Amino acid sequence: MDPALVDGYETGRRMLRRHDPTYYLATRRLPRELRPATHALYGFVRTADEIVDGPHRAATPDARRAALDAWEAELHAGAASRAPVVRALADAATRHRLPLGELAIYMRSMRIDCAPVRISSWEELVSYMDGSAGSVGRIMASLLEVPAPDFGRLGHAFQLANFIRDVGEDHRLDRVYLPASDRARFGVAEADLSAARAGPELRALLAHEVARARELFASAAPAVASAPRSIRPGVRIAIGLYLRMLDRVEAAGFDVLRRPRGVRVRDLPGAVVKAL
Repeated sequence: MDPALVDGYETGRRMLRRHDPTYYLATRRLPRELRPATHALYGFVRTADEIVDGPHRAATPDARRAALDAWEAELHAGAASRAPVVRALADAATRHRLPLGELAIYMRSMRIDCAPVRISSWEELVSYMDGSAGSVGRIMASLLEVPAPDFGRLGHAFQLANFIRDVGEDHRLDRVYLPASDRARFGVAEADLSAARAGPELRALLAHEVARARELFASAAPAVASAPRSIRPGVRIAIGLYLRMLDRVEAAGFDVLRRPRGVRVRDLPGAVVKAL
């Protein structure tokens, strides 16, 4: 393989290991020949995320959108891109026939995040998640040879679980992903999202959203069961880790404001045992 492509794939692998070690460990259960494409895809989407949220992001929403435009232009350049990880992704797309057109939808959601975010309804949130996580899920579905719609819903489940975990952090970034219609239904004011601890109204809302996330995970179960035997363990480990995160939110009485409720390294052995 061209050394420049090797560098691009390795860049994506290092980014995944550094920024999302639990997902990295889950991908280690995928067949060896599929891992580089996963690394390259992660490298592209993580770079877009860093443009929007990273410590060196541009100062204004317009500047961040311009940076996203430039990054998307690299994707269109494909094998001629100046970015090693994009050249690797173009190579992976050729090898595995990946539908990289889905990334246009992903970039649309990233542009939304360049400015303050207020989601008004569940339907609007689904549209956002379809761009951010659903599009990546459908690309992965093509790579793993599983039904794309079901894997898109699995992407929604991962994304919603992250939103539940990150309510306080997102609010500090001037983003509220929990739909306004749901907040109104449960009597949750926006100020409640920055409190020291979750009140009863917010806890009730989060219980509702956790149930939604579990339904999304359950709806993807047939797709996982019908997937090639070689990829099921990796997918099930990832699902198991996120379900464990939801378990921790429930065990804390749905108070996600007091301390992080994310996946811990010690959750991994249990998820592996369940998956295998």
